[in-house]
Amino acid sequence: AHRVFADGTGVRWAAKLRGIKLKENLVGTDLIPRLFRETAGRNYRYFLLGANEQTNHRAAEKCQADFPGWTLAGRHHGYATASETPALIQLINEARPHLLLVGMGNPIQEQWIHRHQKQLRVPVCIGVGGLFDHWAGNIQRAPDWVRHQGFEWMQLLLQQPHKWRRYLLGNPKFLLRILRELPSDLARSSQI
Repeated sequence: AHRVFADGTGVRWAAKLRGIKLKENLVGTDLIPRLFRETAGRNYRYFLLGANEQTNHRAAEKCQADFPGWTLAGRHHGYATASETPALIQLINEARPHLLLVGMGNPIQEQWIHRHQKQLRVPVCIGVGGLFDHWAGNIQRAPDWVRHQGFEWMQLLLQQPHKWRRYLLGNPKFLLRILRELPSDLARSSQI
């Protein structure tokens, strides 16, 4: 990636352990609406790639209603096979979007963007995780106070219990890795 943003409580905790203060947690469900609002009316076009067809369609409708200062150039579900991908890339390129939002979940979306970035003629591609599910109304955001305390993952787990491994195993595993690397990180920084 050319840019990586602090998306998640684990990243904030890891940064804090290293003495780095992050301004804010910048998840796609906050970043993209803010980007759309602050750049409205500049004739920008976007393409939505990801989720299933029904979710993608509802997300596109919501996005068009909420952000009229942008133009929907096109959309496609996120389940294209390897043999369908060349036609999908052609569809995206012919739509000429300025922004490609890829909502396939992490790390699939990042891998897809990386694998096809040289074929895509899109200035900006962003992996947006579950943004389309939020826009489609499939899942709800946690209240501000829950997000501020770093527990939005609990709200997501309650709504998407199939992701239990990600949160109940992945979060502690990530924190253990951070703690294991901390002494060597501190030693490296003291040598500089």
